[in-house]
Amino acid sequence: MKKMIALLVTAFAITACSNMSNTEQRTLSGAGIGAAAGAAGTALLHGNPIWGAVGGAAVGAASGYVYDAYKKEQASEYNAGYKAGKSGSTSTAPN
Repeated sequence: MKKMIALLVTAFAITACSNMSNTEQRTLSGAGIGAAAGAAGTALLHGNPIWGAVGGAAVGAASGYVYDAYKKEQASEYNAGYKAGKSGSTSTAPN
């Protein structure tokens, strides 16, 4: 029975993120990693792992969102340079 539950949870976890945007995936990944790190860190320091997980999830979600914004800006700059190079015009660097 435990194997069946573990299999169902794993299957759900794999398919749950398939319809998410990159922003949603990066934010959720950041929250998950932050929650795990926060819980582990507070447990090692003899604190309450629940509060560590909550704080870590908040910081991780914010970090994932900021990272996604950075990657989108990077892709935008690349595409602008690519289009400028393909058309033969010079592109000015963003300030």
